[in-house]
Amino acid sequence: MVIVMAKVICITNQKGGVGKTTTSVNLAYFLAKDRNRVLLVDVDPQGNASSGLGVDKTELDMSMTEVMLGVAKFTDVVLQTNFKNFDLAPTTPQLANAEVEMAGMKQKFSVLKRAIDSVRDDYDYVIIDSPPSLSLLTVNGMIASDYLILPVQTEFYALEGVAQLLESMAMVKKAMNPNLKLLGVLATMYDKRTSLSAEVLAEVRKYFKDKVFRALIPRNVRVAEAPSHGVPVGAYDKFSKGAKAYKEFAREVEERTSE
Repeated sequence: MVIVMAKVICITNQKGGVGKTTTSVNLAYFLAKDRNRVLLVDVDPQGNASSGLGVDKTELDMSMTEVMLGVAKFTDVVLQTNFKNFDLAPTTPQLANAEVEMAGMKQKFSVLKRAIDSVRDDYDYVIIDSPPSLSLLTVNGMIASDYLILPVQTEFYALEGVAQLLESMAMVKKAMNPNLKLLGVLATMYDKRTSLSAEVLAEVRKYFKDKVFRALIPRNVRVAEAPSHGVPVGAYDKFSKGAKAYKEFAREVEERTSE
């Protein structure tokens, strides 16, 4: 029997408000809908991916906080979501405090990698939702991953900070994870009615060339509403423009990771 190791993808951008968590949740959902076994790992202390999937963080006995501090096994915190083939490793705001404690730990950069490696045989994809900063948690996400996906908002300052993020990726690749690749750049919050969105998209394509995904994630009220109902947009309104765009994006991710 051939054991398939999960492809690990970190969704990252140090800039907040670019659709990073929304992308993590919906990519995981649509990959699972396509019969992949998927694990979403929430290492953003805001825990929005967890609450966006209906998890009450106040009721969690254990979360990624305990995993990152080495006091809980990864398998003990993984939950089944309400969706087939889709598991979640949730987090709580206490993870921000844990990050401070982690600074004094040995092998502090590879805690997440060791955790994920322990379950890689159980999944086809592991998606990591990382914090909007170049923090110890974000570096852990990069070191644990095979690929990075960079969501970029099609608005002013879209590329601000991107060079620094790519520098960090290059440093991680050189020092600790030589196999790390930029899988692609995803244009989010695209509004075809404005010339600004088109101009920024052109700038992003000029900068990243064929790394930009064909799928464009539109500004869409259904995408914004879905987390408050504790579900991905595909489960909230599968006929919405946002759901169709994320479904197309997930297919592209499958294509690119199978090359």
